[in-house]
Amino acid sequence: MSSPRTRVVVLISGSGSNLQAIIDGMQNTELPIDIAAVISNRPAVFGLERAEKAGIPALVLDHKQFDDRESFDQKLAQLIDSYQPDLVVLAGFMRILTTTFTRHYAGRMLNIHPSLLPKYQGLHTHQRVLDAGEAEHGVTVHFVTEELDGGPAVIQAKISIESVDDAVSLAKRVQQQEHIIYPLAVKWFAEGRLRMDDGAVFLDNELLPPSGYLINA
Repeated sequence: MSSPRTRVVVLISGSGSNLQAIIDGMQNTELPIDIAAVISNRPAVFGLERAEKAGIPALVLDHKQFDDRESFDQKLAQLIDSYQPDLVVLAGFMRILTTTFTRHYAGRMLNIHPSLLPKYQGLHTHQRVLDAGEAEHGVTVHFVTEELDGGPAVIQAKISIESVDDAVSLAKRVQQQEHIIYPLAVKWFAEGRLRMDDGAVFLDNELLPPSGYLINA
C-alpha cells in the first residue's frame, strides 16, 4: 500500500520559475506531492499560466483589494486552508506575512531566499553581495517564522563569485541552484524526513547545522 501523497499549496507573485521546478518534479514522479492550488497576490502573472497548463487550480487574491495586511492574511489563510494542505510553499511570494499567519503554518511552510542566510536578508541580494566584495553567494530554503527571512535553514547551495559576475549573471547562476534545492527540500518534507521542532531543523532525525544541509555547487 503506497503512502498518501503530500498536499501542497504554492504561493507566488510573479513568473513562478521555482513553481515550475516543483511542478516538473511532481509530473516526473520525483516528488510524491499533489499541488492542490497555486495562489497569486498579483493578477495576470506568468506563474498562473504555468499552473493552468499543468491542470492546477490557479487563483488570485489581490492584496490591493484589502485595507491592511491583517485582513489580507486572514483571507489568504482561509483560502489556503480550504485546500487542506500539508505544506505551504512560498515561491517568489513578495509579501511580508503577519505573525498570526506565520504561526498558523509553523513547521509546514517553506520559503526560498537568494542569499546565504542569515546574510543579506531582504531585497537586491545579488548587487549587495557584489558591493560587499563577497567571494561566495548562494541560496537558502528555510522554514518560515515571524522573522522576515529569519526562519531556520533547511538547505543551502553555495557558489563562488567570479570576477566577471554582475548582478544579472549572479542572479541567473543562483536561480539554477534554486531549481535544484527547492524541489529537494519539498521532497524531504513529503517523504517525512524533514521537520522543524522548537526552532531547530531535523533531517532523518539528525539535527542540521544553522546553515542547513550544504551543497557546494
